[in-house]
Amino acid sequence: QVQLVESGGGLVQPGESLKLSCTTSGISFSSYVMPWYRQAPGKQRESVARITSNGSTYYADSVKGRFTISRDNAKNTVYLQMNSLKPEDTAVYYCNSRRRLLGRFDDYWGQGTQVTVSS
Repeated sequence: QVQLVESGGGLVQPGESLKLSCTTSGISFSSYVMPWYRQAPGKQRESVARITSNGSTYYADSVKGRFTISRDNAKNTVYLQMNSLKPEDTAVYYCNSRRRLLGRFDDYWGQGTQVTVSS
């Protein structure tokens, strides 16, 4: 059974930091692309960052320079370090894992963790 469990969300003030974690089980973690998405109230889910199996990273323009994605294949965990948080970063953050292999596409999601940035 595949599980993705996010943690690390919470309430912080503007300018502060949070580090999200997503620990997986049931997949060959090192072979998966690991994106983070977020969804704010009344808005569509949007891509925040992703890290490929070989460690290449991508960031949305809105978080570039403030967020850092990383992975620890030994711990089957992906992280999202979020610095200089802004109120517009408030959203539910979702961990995703995806892989296309031999014509099969695997796509798994976590349950989400709430991040609220407010003074």
